[in-house]
Amino acid sequence: MNKLQLIEKELQELHQAGLYRSLLSVEGMEGTFVKIGGKKYLCFCSNDYLGLAGHPRIKRAAQEAIERYGWGAGASRLVSGNTTIHEALESALGGFKGTEAALVFPSGYMANVGAITALVGKGDIVIGDRLNHASLIDGCRLSGADFRVYAHKDMEGLEGVLRRSSQYRKRLVVTDGVFSMDGDLAPLPHIVELAKRHKAILMVDDAHGTGVLGKKGKGTLEHYGLEGGVDVQMGTLSKALGGIGGFVAGSKTLIEYLKNRSRPFIYTTALPMAACAAAREALKIIEEEPSRREALWRNVRCLQEGLKVQRFKGLKVPEVESPIFPIVVGNAKEAVALSRSLFEKGLWVTAIRPPTVPEGTSRLRVTVTSEHTPERIKTLLQALL
Repeated sequence: MNKLQLIEKELQELHQAGLYRSLLSVEGMEGTFVKIGGKKYLCFCSNDYLGLAGHPRIKRAAQEAIERYGWGAGASRLVSGNTTIHEALESALGGFKGTEAALVFPSGYMANVGAITALVGKGDIVIGDRLNHASLIDGCRLSGADFRVYAHKDMEGLEGVLRRSSQYRKRLVVTDGVFSMDGDLAPLPHIVELAKRHKAILMVDDAHGTGVLGKKGKGTLEHYGLEGGVDVQMGTLSKALGGIGGFVAGSKTLIEYLKNRSRPFIYTTALPMAACAAAREALKIIEEEPSRREALWRNVRCLQEGLKVQRFKGLKVPEVESPIFPIVVGNAKEAVALSRSLFEKGLWVTAIRPPTVPEGTSRLRVTVTSEHTPERIKTLLQALL
């Protein structure tokens, strides 16, 4: 059997296990609807929580940036790709997150990998929640540091690892703020206290909290009243901000260190200027239009109440703390079948399977946005029966 045959065999095994993935081609987007194969589908799997991806102001900001700068940056930031618009976005992000500075990366994945691999290495230890996002896990593995995990939100487990790791040069604790596949929040007040007590660096991935949580949408730290209590804040420009890119926010010292030590930052062409302009405009809209966040949370409550009164045979629907609703099916093939059934009814809800989630917990990951309506949520509930 040659190499390609081995790969083909592995693909067949993915098919048989219900783990094969394929791409759907979206031909157009309009609010909460997408066009696929010439048909309109009501989408309940987007992370565009505040409906900003198609906002007229954001499109206009991107267009104006293209007129002024062109499209591509042409090089990495440390070569010739740094522009005033990158710096303006970073200044705005630092102000929004309440930190001294921020650094933009071409993606959230790169921000996580870039920060972790710069901060720790051989002779250090990095400690993470078992259900952290894949980009955090990959950053931990790639760093060269010893890597330990604690059971999901298990503070006794985290404390035990911290207590047994005092011999390491540096200790880094990493956690999601909002867990992207479960929709629950990390117990950040307890994690902050433990990190301070044991003199560990704390990094929070707030990709799904930024723009969504807190009175002003500043994220999970604002939600808990912990502004200034975390060393490294990571966020994305691709969820509630409706664009593309990631960032790390923190002290000036941290950001200068990452500029000099983060390989994904140093060796990657800079984010296009139009993407920076769009993200900066998105921050302004988040601050100027709290009604979008209010609408989002009304829809979260609407779906939450609807799920409580409905009876879903064999499905687990936990209480949620975010716009992410995991409807756990268990078996991967059954989750795919349920997703396909909804698609046939005109709804797009993706099935999430291993390795994204643990074995036996395949699910539908339902997300609501500010742009959904009670009628559209009712359509989803009826289709799930």
